[in-house]
Amino acid sequence: MTFKDLAKWNTRVSAVYALGIWTMIGSYAYLKYTGRYEDTLVKKEEEVQEPEDPNQFVYQTAHSKTVIIYKEDFVPYTTRIYNFIRSFSSERGSGDSDK
Repeated sequence: MTFKDLAKWNTRVSAVYALGIWTMIGSYAYLKYTGRYEDTLVKKEEEVQEPEDPNQFVYQTAHSKTVIIYKEDFVPYTTRIYNFIRSFSSERGSGDSDK
C-alpha cells in the first residue's frame, strides 16, 4: 500500500464518517422540530422492602417489578466449593470436624 492509497483511504473514510455525523444531527433536528423527540427523565430504580417478609426485596421501575426472595441459612456456592476443596488438605482437623 503506497502513501497515495493511504491518503485516498483516509479521505473516503472521513467522508463516510462526516456523512454519518451529519445524518445524526439532521435526524435529531428533524425530530426535535416535528415534536416527536421529547427529553424524558429516566427514573432511578428504587428498592422497596415489604414488611411482611424480611427476606423479600422488591425492585420496582417504571417498566418492571422484580421480587427477590432470599432463603434462610443459604450458603453461597463459592463457600461450598471452598469448603469442599479445603476438606482435601492435609491439615489436621479440617473436613468433617466443622459439623
